[in-house]
Amino acid sequence: MTVIDDRLNAIRGAAPRKPHNARTLAALAANPGCRRRTLMDAAGVNKVLIADRLGHGMTVGQMSSMALARGKSFEAQVKAEGGNDLLRLLRGHLDLPTAQAHYHDLNPADDDDRISARLRRSQSALEEAARASDPVGTMFDHPILQLTMNGVRVHIEPDLIAFKFGDRFHVVEIKSFPIVDGTADSGKVAAAAQQAAVYVLAMREMLQTAGLSPELVSHKVILVCPRDFTNQPVAELVDVRKPLASLRRHLTRMESIEALLSLLPPGLTFDLVLDETGQATRSPDDLAASVAQVSARYSPDCLQSCELAGVCRAEADGTVPVLGRVVREELGGIDSIAEAIELATGGRVPDDSQRQAARLLRSAYQMRQQALEALR
Repeated sequence: MTVIDDRLNAIRGAAPRKPHNARTLAALAANPGCRRRTLMDAAGVNKVLIADRLGHGMTVGQMSSMALARGKSFEAQVKAEGGNDLLRLLRGHLDLPTAQAHYHDLNPADDDDRISARLRRSQSALEEAARASDPVGTMFDHPILQLTMNGVRVHIEPDLIAFKFGDRFHVVEIKSFPIVDGTADSGKVAAAAQQAAVYVLAMREMLQTAGLSPELVSHKVILVCPRDFTNQPVAELVDVRKPLASLRRHLTRMESIEALLSLLPPGLTFDLVLDETGQATRSPDDLAASVAQVSARYSPDCLQSCELAGVCRAEADGTVPVLGRVVREELGGIDSIAEAIELATGGRVPDDSQRQAARLLRSAYQMRQQALEALR
């Protein structure tokens, strides 16, 4: 264990580590300037518990028990009997001529099957398949992948099957939302593409580390969903080059954990100090003071992807960031909404850093006044 690992463990406290998944990695990469989320996710902090203790708990990305059961049932159906349904769909999209395919079950063997052991098995199976010249298709159920973020390697356990045929791996995403008359919810498809891009990048990094070409992993992923409102699976090819490029770009912009830790007080911790019944005993005020020592980069988009968004929104009340990222960028140099109003109405003289934004505000205010006059 490294010094960085020790520090991150101390920041998390005694609570169990909350592992990354594709959704959290995609959300983190979408807001690379947020030091608070970067630190908490690297340390495996349970942001739900922190937000609840601070009185700003909220539900983000959680499915109902019925939706979860439906999703698991559909996935089990697609994977049943060595993935027979999946193979049928793949033949239609990849011109798959093979009658059989080998199925690698990389799920936990038992309760003691550690992530590190599963990672080694996954790496071995994927590398062996990558080097093989045999064209027979090979499927991998729940491999453990590894991705470097902020200079730290994180493990993700994708809910997917990676399929290799010939010289290409294809990520297969199985989702329970329907494709109706050839069309699915665009937001859900975009979210699935973002998650799949995380898996593609992680698989490419794994192969490149082994001295193999990352291009062995295709940028075209296979999305499997129910057709219409039945349980009959249907597959569509989704090109993830755009979310993949965005993910790479954001990862390069993220501050390294080592650099971030050097800026923080040595005794910082988000430990809730649970008692023997599992109840938090740490004072909310004391916890809030610790959270406030790590800067956040809030925008309304955070409400859809971060469990701590309610805390950060309360902190940002009255400031420009609550108006959204576009407004924040347009009003660079202006911190508060009150200040923006004063600049718009002529009640404040802008300094050099505010002149351009002040002209925009003044122009918008004059247009508003003219519109109101026209309505009278």
